[in-house]
Order: sequence, then structure tokens, then C-alpha cells
Amino acid sequence: MRKPVIGVLGATGVVGRHILEILAENNVEFEDIKFLASKKSAGKEIEFKGKKYTVIEATPDAFEGINIVLASAGGSTSLALAKEAVKRGAVYIDNSSAFRMEKDVPLVIAGVNDEDIKLHKGIIANPNCSTSQLMLVLKPLHDYAGIKRMIVSTYQSVSGAGLEAINELRNSTIAANENKPFENKKFKKPIAYNCIPQIDDFCDNGYTKEEMKVTNESRKILHLKPDTPISCTAVRVPVFVGHSEAVTVEFERDITPEKAREILEKAWGVEVIDNPKEFEFPTALMAAGKNPVYVGRIRKDIAFDNAITFWCVADNLRIGAALNTVRIAEKVIEMQVF
Repeated sequence: MRKPVIGVLGATGVVGRHILEILAENNVEFEDIKFLASKKSAGKEIEFKGKKYTVIEATPDAFEGINIVLASAGGSTSLALAKEAVKRGAVYIDNSSAFRMEKDVPLVIAGVNDEDIKLHKGIIANPNCSTSQLMLVLKPLHDYAGIKRMIVSTYQSVSGAGLEAINELRNSTIAANENKPFENKKFKKPIAYNCIPQIDDFCDNGYTKEEMKVTNESRKILHLKPDTPISCTAVRVPVFVGHSEAVTVEFERDITPEKAREILEKAWGVEVIDNPKEFEFPTALMAAGKNPVYVGRIRKDIAFDNAITFWCVADNLRIGAALNTVRIAEKVIEMQVF
């Protein structure tokens, strides 16, 4: 099997560092590896698997000879560089929202819609973090009973907004504990001891871009009908790592909580923790640093016909970003489509 030359774009960022960690954990084989970042970070050294590498400035020519790019440098960077990388022969796996809804760009969750990878024309998009964890739970349920409609409420950690947001939660909490003033900059409202019902900008329909990502990306990944009713409310919560979601799904065909539990206990990438009488259910804190999507509180919904409601949590920096990026790269290598 041919081994690729891998390029990690945004290698010095929060998600970039997690990508390196998971590449090492999964022992992904490569012919060579290069680390790319902004001009500001160029020249820094990164130690990876016992060897030191110098970070290269991410210019179009820096992609020469690279077969697979794992990109986590933001939408504007991907818009500027993705096609330059593809032009030079690379498969560009993008963590940003820049290409997710492009018709010719596969939007992929490894283990959910792997076959879509073969349709790539140089760019493969990694979904939004809150969509990513949800798909691993929904796919086996959808295969069994068919999704009719869905309502999702997400409770998203600050790490989804980057290092600045992590620092703001930490510092503002310290200030609140000491009864000192604090000027929040990353968020529009104080995040310490608070929940903020806004992630990303508002759209004309009153939903935020984050909420519409869950709606539109879910339809694309699961190949649902374009008019499948999906509604989402996204909330930022004072948690460092780990997104939580309360989900109600109405199905086309009969499904019981017992059957849903049985299906999910066999599902790849999913772990069921569901014994509420003994206070056994997943939380964001327990998911941090781990790979599975944890599911619990599986029950028959009492507001809709033939509907199941459940709670799921996952480490948003892993399954929501870095882990799925690496898994896609592994599939690209396995399929030899680079």
C-alpha cells in the first residue's frame, strides 16, 4: 500500500495539536510529514514521535509533494489555500466550514458515510463539531427506522471557540470568584457561571449559523430529503471541553427505546451509559480526552409519535474535529484515493 506525504496545516493551533496527538496514537503510516502554519508561527519547532520538525509557512508552493493535507487553520485560510493544495496534487481534508455545503465536496464522518470519500475532487470537508458526534448516533438508528424529523439542543464547550475562549472562561471565573470586574471580549455575554444562547452570527430566519450547520449538514451526511424537518438551538456553556446534546427524533418506522438501545450498543464509535435510576448517564466531563460518543437517557418521547429522545456527549476537539480528520485521512489511505 502506497504511503502518503502528510501535511498538517494549522499545526500549532488547538485542533492542530490534537491532530498530531491522534496521528501518533493511531500510528498512521506515512512516507514523510510536514507541519504548516501562519507566517507568525513559521520557524517554530514541533516534536513529533521523537523527531523535531520546523514549522513551514503555509504558502501555495509549500504544498508541493504533499499527498494529504489535514487542515485546521480556519475558513479564510482554507479558501485561500485549499485549491492551491489540490492543484499541486493533494487531497485537502478541511476542518473549517468553507466547503461543507459545496455540491461537489463530500462532507464526511468516518464510519458513517465512508463511500462519499470516493467522490472527492480534491477537497473533503469535516463537519461541524456538534454535527459530528450526532451522526455516529443517528446513522444506525436512521438505517433501522428512517428519520422523519428531529429537534436538537446543543450545550457546547468554550474550546469550540478556540484558545482565547478557553482563557476567557478560566480568567472570568477567577474574577467572579474574587468578586472582581472582568471585561469579556470573546463572547458577547459573560461566560462564567452563565449559558449563552448564541453561537455564531444570527441568520435572517432567527437561527444562528451554528444551528443551521446542524440542520443542513445532517441532511447532507445522512442523504436525507432536502425538506426533512430539523431544528436546532445551540448554547455556549461554561465547560472547557465536551459538547452535550439533547435530541428528539421522530422516525418513519416503529422503534422502541429498547431497540434503540440495542442498536446503539452495537454501533461503531458509540458507547451507551444508560441506567438513570443508578445515576448512570454520560456527562461532558467524563467524555473529555476520550474517543467515543457517549449516549444515555434513551427514552420514548411523549410529545411526538414514534419518537425517541436521548442525551449524547463527546470530546469536541477529538470526534468533533481532530479525530474525525485523522480518521478520514486513514480512510483515504485505505481506499488509496490520493
